[in-house]
Amino acid sequence: MRSGIVSMGCGTFLVAGLLVVSIEAETTPEGVTQLLERNAIPSIFDPTFVEAQEAKIPDDAWILGVVIEGEARAYSLNLLNHHEIVNDVVGGRPIAAVW
Repeated sequence: MRSGIVSMGCGTFLVAGLLVVSIEAETTPEGVTQLLERNAIPSIFDPTFVEAQEAKIPDDAWILGVVIEGEARAYSLNLLNHHEIVNDVVGGRPIAAVW
């Protein structure tokens, strides 16, 4: 496990306590079974946000929250169940919110 800024060729990501693994596009590690083709689940680029009062989610819905440089974001886990990755910029830093 490591924390910090990680550059992975496609951008720089802030990683907090996550194991960062880079796999070449054409390889699958031994013992790993790929269930879906790459890009089978579309990620979200350039997300739009609403105020919490306007969000059409239940009050007890689970969210993934991120605060960087005083800028906060909340990503609905119900939304992430369908997209798994939201590419965003928070606090001036590119991030990937992953579920």
